[in-house]
Amino acid sequence: MPKSILLKVVTAGEGGVGKTTLLYRYIEGRFLADTRMTIGVEFFLKELNIEGNKILLQVWDFGGQEHFRPLLKNYAKGARGALILFDLTRPSSLEQIGQWVDICRQENPDNPIIFLGTKLDLKDQITIDDDFALKLKENYGFFNYLKISSKTGENVQLAFELLAKELIKKL
Repeated sequence: MPKSILLKVVTAGEGGVGKTTLLYRYIEGRFLADTRMTIGVEFFLKELNIEGNKILLQVWDFGGQEHFRPLLKNYAKGARGALILFDLTRPSSLEQIGQWVDICRQENPDNPIIFLGTKLDLKDQITIDDDFALKLKENYGFFNYLKISSKTGENVQLAFELLAKELIKKL
């Protein structure tokens, strides 16, 4: 039986952008309407099969509040890639993207990062347009940009599959 390839990835972004709800939707297949603030770090495991490779995805959920950030650099060690999230309805959630990129790429400046705009289901409240998000994608060298909804599940599975495929290419 082929051994699983363990891949550590991190989810990063400001508090309240939807990192924990994304992970519950992805790992457990359900939407949590009222999550509590992540204190520091939590992690989740998910097995998947990508292009014939058995993958054990170890996903670290980083607390978004500023006072946790000095700790996060230690937890990011060994990460092969990241998902950086922002809230499509809250422009201020983009203000510290550079800081999140630094945390996620501290050991390897080439770590693949997928850029995720969250809360796509709140269509009437979206204030960040695709052109702006795509400029940030290019500026920071993210390999992809997707809009997702943890509430409906739209593009959640796809986001993790795209990241896993990108990580497999780099092995």
